[in-house]
Amino acid sequence: MKVFKRIKSKDNIKYIQKFLICMLVFVTLPNVFGLSYIYNLSKTVTDESSISAVAPVAPTFAFQSKAQLLMEPSTGTVIYANNENEHIFPASVTKVMSLLLTMEAIDSGKLKYTDIITCSKTASGLGGSQIWFQPGEKLTVDEALKAICVVSANDVTTAVGEHLAGTEGNFVVQMNTKAKELGMVNTNFVNCHGLHDPNHYTSALDIAIMSRELITKHPDILKYTSIWMDTLRNGTFGLNSTNKLIRFYEGATGLKTGSTPQALFNLSASATREGTTFLAVVCTAPSGDIRNEEVKQLLDYGFANYKTKNIFVKNTVLESIKINKSLVKKFDVTINEDVNVLYEKGREIEYNQQIVYNTDLKAPILKSTSIGKITITSKTDGKLISEKNVVINEDICKSKMMEYYIFLIKKVLVLG
Repeated sequence: MKVFKRIKSKDNIKYIQKFLICMLVFVTLPNVFGLSYIYNLSKTVTDESSISAVAPVAPTFAFQSKAQLLMEPSTGTVIYANNENEHIFPASVTKVMSLLLTMEAIDSGKLKYTDIITCSKTASGLGGSQIWFQPGEKLTVDEALKAICVVSANDVTTAVGEHLAGTEGNFVVQMNTKAKELGMVNTNFVNCHGLHDPNHYTSALDIAIMSRELITKHPDILKYTSIWMDTLRNGTFGLNSTNKLIRFYEGATGLKTGSTPQALFNLSASATREGTTFLAVVCTAPSGDIRNEEVKQLLDYGFANYKTKNIFVKNTVLESIKINKSLVKKFDVTINEDVNVLYEKGREIEYNQQIVYNTDLKAPILKSTSIGKITITSKTDGKLISEKNVVINEDICKSKMMEYYIFLIKKVLVLG
C-alpha cells in the first residue's frame, strides 16, 4: 500500500511538471513573438465633460502697424492674426531666440546662473542698445540675463552667444536650426542681437512661435522680462526696461521690444491675469507709442473675451495599464505637461477626452517616452481642442525567462 502511494505521488509530480511546462509555453510564446496577450494595445479610453471652447468670431481693429497676432500660449490658439506671415525686420525681438537657446542651456545643466560671461572685443564694439560691456569685463549669467531682458543689450547678447557656441556665427547657426525645429518657416537669422541686415527677417507668427516656446518651456525667464528697474556693477549702473507695459499694463510679464530705423517698432508682449496668459505681437508700427497701444488693444481683447481652464495638471495619473512583455502588474500613465483649454466667456459646450495608445507598445520602454496621446475634442463639432503625449515616468524592463518561471510557479501555488 505504501509502495502504491509512493508511485502515485511520483506520477503526480510528473503530471505537475508537465502542466507547468505547458503553462510556461503558453505564457512565454506570445512574448517571444510579440503578441499582445497582456494588454489590448488599441485600447481607447474616453471621458465626456463640459467646458467652453474658443468660438470662431474674428475681431476687427484699425491698426497702423504692418502685422499683428494674438495667441493663447498654453494651447497655442491664435485668436487674431493679420499679415502674420509677412516678412518683417525683427530688430531686438531677435533676442527672444537668443534667450530661448540660453534658457535651454540653463535648464539642461549646460549653463548655470553663476557661470561667468566674459566680454570679447567683438561683442564690445557692436553699438546700438548696450551696457558698454568692456573687453575682458565679466558678468554672471544671472546679470547677463538682466542686461538682455531689461535694456536689450547687444554687447551682452553677443557675449552669451560666444560663450555658448564659441562664436556668434556658430550661435546663429543654432538659432536657425531651432527656428526650423519650431516650424518658423518665414525666419532667417543673420545675427543674435537684431541689428539691421537685409537678410535678417522673421514674421509675426514666427515671433509668436518662439515667444510661446520660451515662456511655456522656460517660465523662469519671466523673472527677468518682468523687471522694470534694476542695477548692475554693484549698483553703479542702472537698468530701466525698454518695455513700458511692464510698468503701465496690468499683469504684463514681458517679453521683448525691438526697433531700428528699418524695422520701425516691434513688440512681443506677454501678460497674465487670473491664471490666463496671452501673447500679443505687433510688428512695424510707426512709433513706440502706437506699438504699445496696439499691443494693449490685443491683450485687452483677449482678457475681455477669453479664459483658460486647466483640465489636467502636469504629472496627473490618468490610469494604470499593463505593458506587453513586462510581468509588472501595472504602470501609471501620466501626462508630462499641463493640459488647458481656451474658451470664450459665456459659451458652454461639451468636450470628449480620449487616450489612444501606440500600437507597438511593449517593454522595454524608457522613462518619459511617449506611449500615446490624449486628445481633447469638441463634442459639438469634433474639432481638436488640445492634444498631448502621455508617458510612463519610470523605466520598464522586459521580463526575463526566469521571471516567467517564478511568475508561473506563484500562480500555480495560489491555485493549489
